[in-house]
Amino acid sequence: MTTMIDSAGFAGAGTEPVVDRLTTVLLGEEARREHGFWRRLVATEPFRRPSGPPPGPSPDERLALTYARLHRLNEALDSGARLAADPRALAALHEWLAPLDPALTTVAGIHYNLFLGTLLDHDPDNPRDLSDFLRLRRTGTFLCTEVAHGNDAAAVETTATYDRERDGFVLNTPGPGAQKFMPNTGPAGGPKTGLVAARLIVGGTDHGVFLLLVPLTDDVRALPGVRVRRLPARMGSPVDHCLTSFDQVFVGRGALLGGDQGRVGDDGEFRSGTAGRRRRFLTSVARVTAGRICMSASAVGSARATLAVAVRYGGHRYISGIRPSPRVPVIAHRSHHGPLAEAMATVFAMSLLHRRVLARWEAAADRPAAEREEVQRLVDIAKGWITWQARAVIVECRERCGAQGLLEHNGMTELVTGVEGAITAEGDNLAIHVKAAADMVFAAGPDTLAGPGPGPGPSPGPGPGAAPLPGDLTDPRFLAGLLAHVERTWFARAGARIARAGDGDPLERWNAAAGPALRGVEAHAYRLAADAYADAVDALPEGRARERLRELARLFALRWIERNTGDLLVGGRLTAEQADGLAETVEGLVSAVGAHLPALAESFAIPEELLADWPITGAGYIDAYDDPGASWHRTRSGTPAGGER
Repeated sequence: MTTMIDSAGFAGAGTEPVVDRLTTVLLGEEARREHGFWRRLVATEPFRRPSGPPPGPSPDERLALTYARLHRLNEALDSGARLAADPRALAALHEWLAPLDPALTTVAGIHYNLFLGTLLDHDPDNPRDLSDFLRLRRTGTFLCTEVAHGNDAAAVETTATYDRERDGFVLNTPGPGAQKFMPNTGPAGGPKTGLVAARLIVGGTDHGVFLLLVPLTDDVRALPGVRVRRLPARMGSPVDHCLTSFDQVFVGRGALLGGDQGRVGDDGEFRSGTAGRRRRFLTSVARVTAGRICMSASAVGSARATLAVAVRYGGHRYISGIRPSPRVPVIAHRSHHGPLAEAMATVFAMSLLHRRVLARWEAAADRPAAEREEVQRLVDIAKGWITWQARAVIVECRERCGAQGLLEHNGMTELVTGVEGAITAEGDNLAIHVKAAADMVFAAGPDTLAGPGPGPGPSPGPGPGAAPLPGDLTDPRFLAGLLAHVERTWFARAGARIARAGDGDPLERWNAAAGPALRGVEAHAYRLAADAYADAVDALPEGRARERLRELARLFALRWIERNTGDLLVGGRLTAEQADGLAETVEGLVSAVGAHLPALAESFAIPEELLADWPITGAGYIDAYDDPGASWHRTRSGTPAGGER
């Protein structure tokens, strides 16, 4: 049944209840408020895919279109400052824009979150004039990482030295490794201003890394002392990534973004209420955490879009069998719908975990520092897990679309490469998972992130040789308990390896534990996603929507349990009979989910206008490749094939 869309852009009166309820599961009870604006925006003409004959716009034309769209987006907002201050709105921006234009998502995220958001977060008692940035007379960018410093950005080498006589700071790039790496500081999009991370030197003392507001370019070129060089083309959507350096560039004292982490007073002295240079740096760049939530959102939106395309294409791509028989859609084959069913279970898990993390982060804003740190670790774990899962889903969907999925106009290639950017941006996935793993092994332990309510699962179990604890593989809560056991098993292995390593070199001790600890972080993410699934199932009334969601939840959990059957058997959490029956149970769930793939994809609420821009989503996709001058048209019109009359 086709979902009717009301003026707010979501399912309304007369809709199929299953689709409507699953849309609410995916997007939340406040879907209209949080997502309605963005859903309508991506369906409007300025954001539609450019039409025209191959090969389409050049990279420079696409980059110009990206910044033109940024201006149209800004014009549509009632307040750019309100957007920058609202983590849910920022996440929704990424969730809906990423499938449409990854480059636009990148520059919009930088401008509204990293740039405007950071400005709003600093010195609230001394507000700056932000009118140029709110009206996009100047585009904001963020210059933190350097050629030699990425995930160790706290070690950047760019300096900002206080000049007491001129009452300001002199920015300087001391060497090639200190060039700012990959900010969008090129001439496209008009004048740019950046927040530049630099070591603050006052009276010869290094006080750590702070941010300074620095004009970079005008309408034509870089400003005096600022050197901008375009980097080689990157894979995926074009963004004006550049190398940027400074040669004795002076900015006034007001350019420093101060706060509790520190400021330079009227007397030229530095004062700080934050101990330690690393904490000062983390306070200055706190918006990176919101950026990680946004990366998760962009991955969720992109995975949903590619899955919707793959499901639609599979339904109207007809193939012949070995024996003479009616042609059938390729999605009718288990080999085709099976991977898509598993992708569907993963995409729902990604969406539910993302929503849970976003809510936890929002609620932690006024909580004690220790709790905020725990939630930040949760953000990091979710960002890594969600973006990695998105890559697997997107690549699988691209494969299911065959050669069609390799063509840019079918919408998938930009998302294949775009998710790679999300994996690396705002902290490389592996690096932030390593930090989370170390925290969980050495300090907090895996139970800390479980949140309120009951514990993370049952006790480790009766041990080898004992009778397994009873459990029902149809119960999502029991399945979540099995996932908790897998998590504890991997962290126990990490702890045991550290203990065996003794008190030697710290790097050697960590290397001994890193492998199982990272597996523990992965298992932790799976458990949290399974918990989110279980809560979502419980929140639905009995009926078809709840049954569909329960099938997805079980398929998601059982696939992970299959990968860890050995540990669950050894730990007494599964019986041999249950382990032997897993494959059959999973096959039954694949069939159940596969039968409902079109309706499940419809619950994504992707606008028809957006889907229509990707030819293979329509049953008449062959028309996109028609040749008006070809012989078959002459034959149909009565003109003999082989020549014109």
